[in-house]
Amino acid sequence: MLYTTHPSPLGELLIAGPRPDTLASVTVPGQRGGARIGPGWRRDDAAFARAAEQFDAYFAGELREFDLTLAAEGTPFRRRVWEQLDRIAYGTTVTYGALARLAGLPPASVRAVGGAVGANPLSVVRPCHRVLGANGSLTGYAGGLPRKRQLLTLEGALPAALG
Repeated sequence: MLYTTHPSPLGELLIAGPRPDTLASVTVPGQRGGARIGPGWRRDDAAFARAAEQFDAYFAGELREFDLTLAAEGTPFRRRVWEQLDRIAYGTTVTYGALARLAGLPPASVRAVGGAVGANPLSVVRPCHRVLGANGSLTGYAGGLPRKRQLLTLEGALPAALG
């Protein structure tokens, strides 16, 4: 696994992937369930230069959609939910229930959908921060609710009641 770190307003991002320009994970410091540098990992800053440029542009408010090759692994259920996460547009939010519906899942699956969102290994790139509780509340962000608020504020998507 190749990796690099990159400074961001959220803290030092750990960016990793199996080959150059292919992301398997993006982790913020202290992220619950986030990736950690493992045995055999090799630092290669040049391998993720394109990703670093896009992160800089995103945090500067100049990029609304990442154009990167993703290689995150997950169960078929998680991948189904993540496909819908990838479709949530910059500056918009959905509830966990709405995300379940978008994925063609029954209302009873909302907790499992929340688990799939929480297991997202591609913080920021795959926009799990755009998913809110049923009442529009900020809930369930593995990187911490202050970071979720920060990302939604950057995108102009923070619900007025929470601003």
